Amino acid sequence: MYMNQTNGSRITAPVNKIIPFSCVDGPGNRTVIFLQGCNFDCKYCHNPETRALCINCGLCVEKCPTGALTLATDALDTSKKHVVFHPEKCVSCDTCIKTCPNDASPRIINMTAADAFEAVKKQMPYIRGITVSGGECTFYPDFIRELFILCKEAGRTTFIDSNGSYDFSKNPSLLEVTDSVMLDIKAFDKSQHYEVTAADNDMVLKNAVYLAEIGKLFEVRTVVVPELYDCRHTIIETGKLLADYQPIRYKLIAYRPMGVREQYRIYSVPSQELLEEYANILKDLNWKDVVII
Repeated sequence: MYMNQTNGSRITAPVNKIIPFSCVDGPGNRTVIFLQGCNFDCKYCHNPETRALCINCGLCVEKCPTGALTLATDALDTSKKHVVFHPEKCVSCDTCIKTCPNDASPRIINMTAADAFEAVKKQMPYIRGITVSGGECTFYPDFIRELFILCKEAGRTTFIDSNGSYDFSKNPSLLEVTDSVMLDIKAFDKSQHYEVTAADNDMVLKNAVYLAEIGKLFEVRTVVVPELYDCRHTIIETGKLLADYQPIRYKLIAYRPMGVREQYRIYSVPSQELLEEYANILKDLNWKDVVII
């Protein structure tokens, strides 16, 4: 469904947005590039508009208050139309996102690695590096590799934020230019992981160990939603699995309803006391770097 696109000899990927400065997506101040598309269907997903590619239904065009979206006839097939995004007119009101019934966004720009790097260069004096996120950015490994080569040449660090479904062990050329990976552990138990994401976690846990073994695992993250799955079990078992590979950061993320699809805004925000209890469990397992957000 998703893959690197080739435009002549140029590899492109659909970019959902670029955040110029972030201090929560890896070490230091970073520019974060979000790519479109995901193979997980997390019930607590806080960015569901990054899950799918636009199907050009045109519903968002009618609703856009500033004319930032139009329908154009497809040059190769005049019976078809596609949504065109005019970023100069966009006021980021998110009307299109709220209108879309398909967990997609019309505000996607297909960019080459060079295009994306041009956007990164504007912040270059003020950032330590870049992080590529999503959606699930590893749908576009060739794009990421080309972008990371440019960033490494500029002396900046390169991080991948992933759900762990991609087999990193099969792409050493990507890891060669990747400083580290931040990996989501949605649930440790396979059946619970399927309940949370509609996907299994065999590859996720394999990646966690593999990346830790080669020193490329910067952080694992777990979103704490006690009413959805056994968070305590996941944190304990993940903590045990990776305890011998320290230092790795473990980030405990409290579920919050903001941005979540309406049908899944049914869970409670976990208490600070519960999050601290889980953090103490990890510290007892010899984790030195535990972060609660």
